Amino acid sequence: MHISGGKYKGRKINVSRVFKSRPTTDFAKAGLFNILSNYFDFSEVRFLDLFTGTGSIGLEMASRGCTDAELVDEDGALVKHLKEILSGLGAQGIRPVHSEAFKYIRICKKQYDIVFADPPFEMKSLKELPDAVLRSGIVDQGGWFILEHPGSYDFSAHHAFFDTRKYGDVHFSFFKTDVDFPASA
Repeated sequence: MHISGGKYKGRKINVSRVFKSRPTTDFAKAGLFNILSNYFDFSEVRFLDLFTGTGSIGLEMASRGCTDAELVDEDGALVKHLKEILSGLGAQGIRPVHSEAFKYIRICKKQYDIVFADPPFEMKSLKELPDAVLRSGIVDQGGWFILEHPGSYDFSAHHAFFDTRKYGDVHFSFFKTDVDFPASA
């Protein structure tokens, strides 16, 4: 895994094969950051990475100037490994958090400009993730929720959906919080 831009550009991040995470491909990650760089000043972004896995997206955010981020994963050994990587880079303000993602969403009191989630593609509750994140209040007004998912899912009918991008087998669906969320039925 490589960091594709910013002050750590080109750095190879070694992640043990014992971790079960499926990292976002470098191709997809570069495409995602090309989009984000047109809309956000990373040095001002409050960022949350749910299901962080290898930490690829969070490390990319740190490399591009983000200094306020939580990287959430339920694998304690992986979280410890990410802390070591971040320490080695000297990245400030990027905090790996050992927690299950849905639990973190329920207890989190902070709001973020960008919430990114790359859940296991076989996760049964993947379809419910946009509503869980957007209803929780963790995405600040005008902020974005970005969901990485397989092509078998289509979120275009969701009221907060505004775009999707495809990079091979990886799809990113984008949601904005500047729309009213419909009341629960």
